[in-house]
This record gives sequence, C-alpha cells and structure tokens, in this order.
Amino acid sequence: QVQLVESGGGLVQAGDSLTLSCAASGLPFSNYAMSWFRQTPGKEREFVGSISWSGGYTYFADSVKGRFTISRDNAKNTVYLQMSSLKPEDTAVYYCAAKRTIATKFTGRSEADYWGQGTQVTVSS
Repeated sequence: QVQLVESGGGLVQAGDSLTLSCAASGLPFSNYAMSWFRQTPGKEREFVGSISWSGGYTYFADSVKGRFTISRDNAKNTVYLQMSSLKPEDTAVYYCAAKRTIATKFTGRSEADYWGQGTQVTVSS
C-alpha cells in the first residue's frame, strides 16, 4: 500500500535550519506532485509549499517564501523541505502529501491523494 513517511522534525531555536524528509513507497513517485502542509492545535492544516512531479517548479505560501525550499529525488522516492531562519510561529506538525497530477503544484488539503503521518517541528524563541 501507499506510504508517506516524514522524518527530520525536532526542537530547534529561532534562526536555525532544519530539513524534513518524506519517503514515499507503493506509488509511481515521479507521477505525483508533492506538497507540504502544517498544522497547529485548533487550527486548520495550512499549505506550506509544493513541488511539481519533475521538480522543476516550486511554489510557496507567503509566510515561508524566501525561507523554505523544496526539492525531490525521484530516484529515491523522497521529497525534502529545507527550512531556514525558523521562527516560533513555524512550530507545527508538518505533513507531506501526494497528488497524481501533471499540474505544477497543488495547494488545497482536499486535493491530496495521500498523506503522511506528520512530524513535529518546534521552534523555541
């Protein structure tokens, strides 16, 4: 079956960098656009960034633009979220999601075909 497994979360200080990974299995990974979302208690899951199936196009929420990047390695079936200049407001559970599409991105929660289980990122001030 399809599995998306996030890793790399943890506790960091404001201004630090952190890279999350999402390893996919059970699906033709290169046919899927991948996105990252995040969620804090009591709030809706929000879009963070997206990468096209080829890796040639990325798109980010304004709140992380210029600080976060996304990359993917289709040979390893893995997508990465590189986070820098982290802020306390970046604290959340981060989820990766997959959508089979030729579109360059997807930003809506309802668009995802598959979700990972999430990884906690905590940024202390």
